[in-house]
This record gives sequence, C-alpha cells and structure tokens, in this order.
Amino acid sequence: MTSDADKQLRVSKIRDGTVIDHVTAGQALNVLAILDIDGSGGESVSIGINVPSDRLANKDIVKVEGRELSQSEVDVLSVIAPEATINIVRDYEVVDKKRVERPAEVTGIVSCPNRNCITTADEPVSTRFEVLSDGLRCAFCGTIVRDDEIGEHLAVA
Repeated sequence: MTSDADKQLRVSKIRDGTVIDHVTAGQALNVLAILDIDGSGGESVSIGINVPSDRLANKDIVKVEGRELSQSEVDVLSVIAPEATINIVRDYEVVDKKRVERPAEVTGIVSCPNRNCITTADEPVSTRFEVLSDGLRCAFCGTIVRDDEIGEHLAVA
C-alpha cells in the first residue's frame, strides 16, 4: 500500500536561486529557452514536468540554482506561464515570493509568424506584441499568436 508521503514529489532544495512554480504544464522547456539556459552556462537546473497540482491540475516547476530573475525575465515568463509564482531562495529559505503579472506589451521575445510583417524582413525592427487575454497581437501587422502557439515563436537566442 502506498502512503501519501510516498506520493509526494521529492526534489532537492536549492541553496540560492529561483524556483518558478505553477508554470503551465508543458512549458518548462520554453521557460529555459526564455532564460537562455541550454546547459552550457553551468547553471544547476531541476525541472518537473506535468506534476500534479491542486491549483492547475498539472504544472511544471523549474528550479535554477545561483540565479535570480530580472523583472524583464519575469515579464516574459508571464506570457507563457500566467499562473506562475517566482520564489527567490537564499540560504535554503524563500525570501521573496510573487505571482507574475502579464505586461501590456512584450518586445523582442516572440517572432511574428506573418512572413509579410516588417519584423520578418531585413529591417532593423524589433518585434512588439500587445498582450491579450489569450495571446499576443503584433503591433505592426495585427497577426495574433495564441497562448498555445507562443512557444513555437520564441525569438530567444
């Protein structure tokens, strides 16, 4: 017989860094892309994908050792993980916890899928999208990218 304690997720605590909790299920790898974490920078990262959650049914969790997120990184994360909470950890203790808030617009992080948009031509124009309740609208051509498509159009290097 399995006890409730055996059903709990067991992921080690981090000493210092950021825990991004309540990420929309299936978006953890996009979170890593936004944060430009590809394994070459030496960060220690723990990921939970499709973890059971009381609030979201299923969620992803990303723990990044030795890194605190900037406000611009948090703003970008809010687009793909609007329910996320950001926990700043120092000396194994959560010292700051906040929910993300979706900004009014995002610039330079999502590419426009419209081939005729000025941002996809050889012009020095950064993408700019208005944040909608269920996606993003290109400020230049009006093309809408739905929430479930944003990961496909991340313009993160």
